[in-house]
Amino acid sequence: MAYLNEHYLKLQAGYLFPEIARRVREFCEANPDAAKRLIRCGIGDVTEPLPQAAIDAMKRAADELGQRETFRGYGPEQGYDFLRSTIAANDFRARKIDIADDEIFVSDGSKCDCGFILDILGDQNKVAITDPVYPAYVDTNVMAGHTGVARKDGSYEGLVYLPCTAETNFVPLPPNEHVDLVYLCFPNNPTGAVATREQLQRWVEYAREHDATILFDAAYEAYISDPQIPHSIYEIDGARECAIEFRSFSKTGGFTGVRCGFTVMPKDLLGKTESGKKLPLHPLWHRRWSTKSNSVSYPVQRAAEALYSPEGRKQVRALVDHYMGNARILSDACRKIDMEVFGGTNAPYIWVKTPNGLTSWQMFDKMLQGLDVVVTPGSGFGAQGEGYIRISAFNSRENAEEVARRLQKL
Repeated sequence: MAYLNEHYLKLQAGYLFPEIARRVREFCEANPDAAKRLIRCGIGDVTEPLPQAAIDAMKRAADELGQRETFRGYGPEQGYDFLRSTIAANDFRARKIDIADDEIFVSDGSKCDCGFILDILGDQNKVAITDPVYPAYVDTNVMAGHTGVARKDGSYEGLVYLPCTAETNFVPLPPNEHVDLVYLCFPNNPTGAVATREQLQRWVEYAREHDATILFDAAYEAYISDPQIPHSIYEIDGARECAIEFRSFSKTGGFTGVRCGFTVMPKDLLGKTESGKKLPLHPLWHRRWSTKSNSVSYPVQRAAEALYSPEGRKQVRALVDHYMGNARILSDACRKIDMEVFGGTNAPYIWVKTPNGLTSWQMFDKMLQGLDVVVTPGSGFGAQGEGYIRISAFNSRENAEEVARRLQKL
């Protein structure tokens, strides 16, 4: 009998979203009529069709695979050059950010990469996590054995928690102690907060002073409308030496089911061995992909490339505008009933203070049972999320408007 990875046994209750799904399923089984009216504003999954440019590109790529002359088998594990060069040129060098083509690593999504990155990072690292936080950052560290056991409040021994509160606009301050790894996500999931250039500069300065590495999740950067807000950590001087950035096509091109994203791994970024020797992380990340992956399928990479075409850009912009229109509708509806609202301006998530002292799960139940609407309880994102709910703007316009009407019943 094989030994199992006992770190998995430290995980609490189940991953947040499966737990939500379980509760919703039980509600629907007990209330079949209500199930027909159910509107889901919980999980941040897109609802609108893929951009036509991506569809056409996938069809052309599939036709190529049907001909011996243009057939392709295994591709480069780090991604095809045509996509890596397109990403580097358009997302970075067009913004005067020095990122080389081979510093882009194509994957099946930023969520996956946020876990995979631990493959090349040691167990000795002291890890800082924001609170509230996207649960995958915490759970992947638990699975990898980087934490102690869970406390009663759901936090884990061994992690440094950085509180994000309304008083700081949900942007964490650098800790007073030393850490080796810091997870940052802006625009933020779940709070919808964004970090200013000055705030990110403070984090880069901290990382350089402490020889720390920032794991920067920029999956929602396309939703930034404020020209003063950075889209990339690499807009900050010195970030190439201390940051890894994760990006995704899931919420821009609607690729949640298609699966494609990428990680930026600068060659300037160093890690250290037990003996104190400093070595670049880029070759390790390259080797990780060469050993454990055959990258993303050729048609999907062609589809991602097509998002950067003139037609693709317009279609992506239309998708972003659609979801941000939903965010305005939902935010306004909450404010009309005197709920305190955060986010929803440069991000597709609305972070709402629960009224009358309700807990996050009580508010979840109230919305589910009273309005037939699914939201995400803030406490599922950490102790500081208690007393809030997250409402996702990823939905049809019809559903967003209907949820806005139902909210008035509260």
